[in-house]
Amino acid sequence: MTRIVVPAREGRAFRAAPGQAFTVVDLEGQQVADLFCFSADDPREHLSAGHTRVALGRLFPLVGQQFETNRRRAILTFVADDSPGVHDMLCAACAPERYALLGAEGWHASCEENLRSAMAELGFPEIEVPQPVNLFENNPIAADGTLGIEPAPSRAGDSATFRAELDCIVCVTACPQDLTPLCGWTPTSIVVEIEDQMVDR
Repeated sequence: MTRIVVPAREGRAFRAAPGQAFTVVDLEGQQVADLFCFSADDPREHLSAGHTRVALGRLFPLVGQQFETNRRRAILTFVADDSPGVHDMLCAACAPERYALLGAEGWHASCEENLRSAMAELGFPEIEVPQPVNLFENNPIAADGTLGIEPAPSRAGDSATFRAELDCIVCVTACPQDLTPLCGWTPTSIVVEIEDQMVDR
């Protein structure tokens, strides 16, 4: 098994072969992890929250269901969820503009910049920033359609496991949001555990 530590406020990217599983672990609890996934053959094809919602008729897949790309192909399967099961596929990745609007002065780390940096290190300097899969993120929807922002309910050691269905590049960021309660006001690290052997598909 390969273990990648994603420090608080940073991102890491890695390649996953078809049939290869990986687990995203919240080390300390209440930490959101933004998950992005791109086809290694053509990063213009990527995991699409919108296409996945339409294909499944759900706001978020159940364990055993698949995430689709913007070309309507399965790219990841949701293998296991050892957390309270609260995740999000509605909210965009945080970006410098988001922090400026929240009152941050000067530079502030963001999932968008973390994604671009991590992908550039793997040789993909020009990418679209798609809607992420926001693991452990708690954005309750009220009866009137209002979208809330609550601390992630994940506990130390909680995790979610996925299996690659395509040859892909995966990026995980430990969200640096500290101006809302999303990450309990104090971002912490995430770990990704990548299985060396392929899983039966």
